[in-house]
Amino acid sequence: MPGDPGAGGPPPKRQAERRRRNKPDGIQVTTAPGAAEVVVPEPNESWHPVARRWYESLAESGQSRFYEPSDWATAYLLAESISRDLKPQVVGIHPETGRPVRAAIPLKGASLAAYLRAMTALMVTEGDRRRARLELERPNGGEQETPAGVTALDEYRKTLGG
Repeated sequence: MPGDPGAGGPPPKRQAERRRRNKPDGIQVTTAPGAAEVVVPEPNESWHPVARRWYESLAESGQSRFYEPSDWATAYLLAESISRDLKPQVVGIHPETGRPVRAAIPLKGASLAAYLRAMTALMVTEGDRRRARLELERPNGGEQETPAGVTALDEYRKTLGG
């Protein structure tokens, strides 16, 4: 369905880049009964460094202020699974000792696709957030960033006017 926040395709433009701003969102906001401060679970010390870095980056990212405990549980499970996939795995049995032989193996394409789908649900990338109708802006000294095309048009108009 076009306009569906979970749909694929290119992400919508940022609010400042849109021409038409009078279209209603259709978003319903509800306050959860008994909602309290959400506690972010600590990352597992034994996780692979890449999985740990990804999980910790979520807490520093703006969209995480909207996360509920179930979102953090999803992120925790995802980081756990990523960690297991990135750590050395059993690739065979040593013929002389009979012990398992472990090696780092490349991440499977299906696993990566599943991780990226789960990350989409957590609004990890800017495109994911825009599809979900969430825009984050970082403070940059009070100046609002103007898209390059708008700046060029403004300069062109100034040359025409005088």
